[in-house]
Amino acid sequence: MSKVALITGVTGQDGSYLAELLLNKGYVVHGVVRRSSTFNRERIEHLYLDESIREQSFHLHYGDLTDSSSLNRIIEKSEPDEIYNLAAQSHVHVSFQMPEYTTETDAVGTLRILDGIKELGIKTKFYQASTSELFGKVQEIPQTETTPFYPRNPYANAKLFSYWTTVNYREAYNLFASNGILFNHESERRGESFVTRKITMGVARVLLGLQDRIILGNIDAKRDWGYAPEYCEGMWMMLQAAEPDDFVLATNETHTVREFIEEAFSVLGENIIWQGENENELGVLYSNGKTVVSIDKRYYRPTEVDLLIGNPEKAARILGWKPKTNFKQLVKLMTLSDYTKTKTISHL
Repeated sequence: MSKVALITGVTGQDGSYLAELLLNKGYVVHGVVRRSSTFNRERIEHLYLDESIREQSFHLHYGDLTDSSSLNRIIEKSEPDEIYNLAAQSHVHVSFQMPEYTTETDAVGTLRILDGIKELGIKTKFYQASTSELFGKVQEIPQTETTPFYPRNPYANAKLFSYWTTVNYREAYNLFASNGILFNHESERRGESFVTRKITMGVARVLLGLQDRIILGNIDAKRDWGYAPEYCEGMWMMLQAAEPDDFVLATNETHTVREFIEEAFSVLGENIIWQGENENELGVLYSNGKTVVSIDKRYYRPTEVDLLIGNPEKAARILGWKPKTNFKQLVKLMTLSDYTKTKTISHL
């Protein structure tokens, strides 16, 4: 008999990759989607349009982390062996503008699911999507599962509540509940408002003559970037472990946003020269002197997270998980994907 999984946030980057992974492993997958007046299922459309998959193995339900009744109904109906809570308002910059909604979704939403599991008495394993943003103003380098948290934005604050709620329900009610403290993980499916896709799409559009320049905030922030499909496999591995626990998934390598920009242009045969300082700094093409990157302080965070780098040794030791795609490979995958798509669309 097939295992059953329930994924919140199934239409997102991670949700779509995880759904593919689980379907390939023979799971029946249930996904929670929010009602929207615009179509928001592009990442899973190929799964839903496959009639054999849709009828037998892939089922979507309307629900929302702000609505306990819908969550309880979906959990009770699907009777999942595993629940992956990936849904969130996950954009840090937006969380400063919408702190209450971010908290209601990312913090209380997790509580609603865990309390639903407890009250319904369903025996299931629970995965909580935690984040490296929990470390914020980092207290040690690199960060591990024992590094003290110091969140620096409403998104991270909400995720901190979810992290400890997951631990509390594990200890208080003997639930199989694990936190995945995932460092930045990107892909061709990353949301277009996130800095990595903003860069790779911007590079493609600039070099194809469709956009004048890329406008960014703090390009000296350092991040630990990995490839999203590999991190989704790590989520699954956490719920196959003998005991519930909390794990860092990361590459143990850090790069600045500036390096990401330079590497993306390099993939398409261009080099960047930097001129000026702070918000007056400009990125100029070596080949023709054209300004293609500029800084706008409106994109700065009120409190910045300057450096994130994670040590995944525990995940390697207990789960056997290791990242496979390095920084240069990741940037190349994303840049070539966006360049090809942008070029195709521009010629239609």
